[in-house]
Amino acid sequence: MKHLRVLGLAALPTAIFAVTALLLAGAGTARALAAGQEERVLSDTESRRFEAMTKGDLATLDGLLAEEMTYTHSTGQLETKQQFLDDLRSGKLKYEFIAPEDVLVRLYGSAGVVTGRARMQVRMQGQALGFQIRYTDVYAKRNGRWRLVAWQSTRLPEP
Repeated sequence: MKHLRVLGLAALPTAIFAVTALLLAGAGTARALAAGQEERVLSDTESRRFEAMTKGDLATLDGLLAEEMTYTHSTGQLETKQQFLDDLRSGKLKYEFIAPEDVLVRLYGSAGVVTGRARMQVRMQGQALGFQIRYTDVYAKRNGRWRLVAWQSTRLPEP
């Protein structure tokens, strides 16, 4: 209060504005930090999914994929979660190597979109295939956990 007496009442609105601006800036910084942390959580979830795919860890995949998940393969084939897991379980499809690049994570409330490119090495019905894709993954946050609801990949032309 000593400072306010020195400044006089005329300075009170300026002082209130300055304090309010500082508080809002701090809140904005806190939101930005929280958003950055949540983006890292989603990025880690995506990395765990790719790792589970290459290791054939169906239990982890089952927990990361939403029940209504759809996967549009680079061939255009559309699969449900159950069909995708069945293909992995039977050995019809095996992911041997996935190297994501240029990954971008964006959040929209309880939805997240992950885009990127990846070099893939797979076995499809015993045949080894190597190619690159560009992909878009859509996640929904439910009960505090990110779950993949849609995955679409486009095969890139060979260089």
